Parts: sequence; structure tokens; C-alpha cells
Amino acid sequence: MYEYFTEILWVGAKLWSDKASERDAEDLDALLNQRAAEGWELATYNYMATSTQIKGAFIITFKREKQ
Repeated sequence: MYEYFTEILWVGAKLWSDKASERDAEDLDALLNQRAAEGWELATYNYMATSTQIKGAFIITFKREKQ
């Protein structure tokens, strides 16, 4: 049986482009590596833009064997 943990990772402001920045990738890598060290495995993720399309976030769900 698994337990799940979901969190939000906000990305930088997108004033002139909707493309990911190097900083966004570095922040995502850091989060994935941190959670992996804690025993979590990436289960699913989704990018959610705000209504203004200026700033968005990843909703990331991790799973691990229930302890």
C-alpha cells in the first residue's frame, strides 16, 4: 500500500514568454532530489497556469510505500 504527498512548486513570472527558465528547471530538480532522498517517488505532476497567464505552478504528487 502507498501513501501520497502532494505539493505546489511555484515557477518564476512569465512576462514575455511562457517557456520554462533555467531557474525553474533547477528548482524542480532540487525538489525531486530532495523528495527522493526522503524516500518519495514521483507519481504525477501537472502545470497549472494562473488566469493571468503570468505565473503558474506545478502540482506534484509523490508516493512511497506506507511505513
